[in-house]
Amino acid sequence: MEKTMSNLQFRGMTVLFYLRDRLRPREAILEEVRMERGYRVLDYGCGPGAYSVLSAQAVGESGRVYALDIHPLASQMVEAKAARMHLANIQTIVSDCATGLPDDSIDVALLYDIFHMLGNREEVLRELRRVLKPDGILSFSDHHMKEESIKGGVAGGGLFELVEKGKFTYNFRPKA
Repeated sequence: MEKTMSNLQFRGMTVLFYLRDRLRPREAILEEVRMERGYRVLDYGCGPGAYSVLSAQAVGESGRVYALDIHPLASQMVEAKAARMHLANIQTIVSDCATGLPDDSIDVALLYDIFHMLGNREEVLRELRRVLKPDGILSFSDHHMKEESIKGGVAGGGLFELVEKGKFTYNFRPKA
């Protein structure tokens, strides 16, 4: 189980993310995933929801975004953004690992800027492998980690294989 940061710490992190997003827009990162209308997306460790909102716009009304975070304030922020932007295709999940989603139900899982903080990495990867469709994509980015740690951390357990390295992301597929 992960330790939840305080509301004050979370709000501070949100301000830093806002500044980060001004310097490197999230759209450039999500372009490497190539989401399509109708996709089911899991934003794992969604934080204040920058990727969740952009993903919801990309997949359209026929798609669905599940925004998961351990912190209840993240869920509240994502829900407020979705309401302001009239996005009815975002559902929040408060959890430290289990998604509650069916097996093989997700087209794209986003694991951005959170892996370095996880104490239960193997458990999270097993859950992501379970919910991803066989041809689904685990899109990974964590600027706190070096390339070899990323490759070893995600593909080292035998659940995923690297299929593409972009400018900002590493895209993995579930191993059969």
